[in-house]
Amino acid sequence: MISPNKKIEPSWAVPRSIMAFCSTRVGGISKPPFDDLNLGLNAGDDPADVMHNRALLRSTLPSEPIWLKQIHGVRVSTPALRISCSDGPFEADASVTNIPNEVLAVLTADCMPVLFASKRGDVIGAAHAGWRGLSGGVLERTIEAMCTLSPDLNPQDISAWMGPAIGPTAFEVGDDVLEAFSGKGQSAVSQAFTPIIGRPGKYLANLYILAQDCLSSLGITQITGGGFCTFTDQERFFSYRRDKATGRFASLIWISSDV
Repeated sequence: MISPNKKIEPSWAVPRSIMAFCSTRVGGISKPPFDDLNLGLNAGDDPADVMHNRALLRSTLPSEPIWLKQIHGVRVSTPALRISCSDGPFEADASVTNIPNEVLAVLTADCMPVLFASKRGDVIGAAHAGWRGLSGGVLERTIEAMCTLSPDLNPQDISAWMGPAIGPTAFEVGDDVLEAFSGKGQSAVSQAFTPIIGRPGKYLANLYILAQDCLSSLGITQITGGGFCTFTDQERFFSYRRDKATGRFASLIWISSDV
C-alpha cells in the first residue's frame, strides 16, 4: 500500500466525493534507473517489478486504473469508446468518466498531468499534456468530452489541477515549440517563452503558464497546482529530460461511491 506521505494530493475546492492524487517515485521495488515506484510498462523496466508496483497502487484504489496507450496526441477515452474497444490499453492521451469508482490515470515523467472535476462532482477528467498535447488541443478536447457526458455542464463549473511537470527553469525548447503555440494564437506566448541569451532559437518554456492560459480561454477560473519541477526534484519525481532511462509516475482521479 502507498502511504499518504508518498503521494501528492491536489489542493482544490471540489466535492468530497472526488478523490485524486499523484504518486511519486518513492515506495516501489523497481531497480535503478527506474527506482522505485515506476508504474510505466513501456519505460524499459522489468515488467514483473512494474506489475508489483501497480499492485501496490491498486491497493489504494476502488478499481484497476484505466491505463492509456499515450502517444502525445489529443484523443480522449470516454466510457462509450472504452466499451467498443475493450482489448488492451486504449490509444489516447486523456480520459473522462461519469461512472463512480472508475479510476482515470495518466503517466508522466516531465509532461504535465492535468486533472478535472465538475462542481457537482458528477464528471471528471485526466489529461497527459506535454507541449505537443497542449499545442494540439488535448485540454480543449478533454473539457469538450466532459461537457458531452453532462450536457448542461459549463466550463466555468469545472475545476482543474496542474500536476508535477518539468519547470520553467529546466524546460529548454527550440523554435518549433514556440511556433506551435504562436500558431495556436495563445495570448501568453510572450510570457511563457524566455529567450536563452547567447543561444539564438533556444528558449525556456513554462508549461504551467501555457496550460493556465488555455484553460482560462475556455472559461475555467478554478485552476490550481503548478509550482512543481520534475527535472530538479529528483527525490520525488522521474524526469525523462534529466535521466532519459527512467520510470513514470501516475496522476489518478475517481468519483467515490463511498462519500
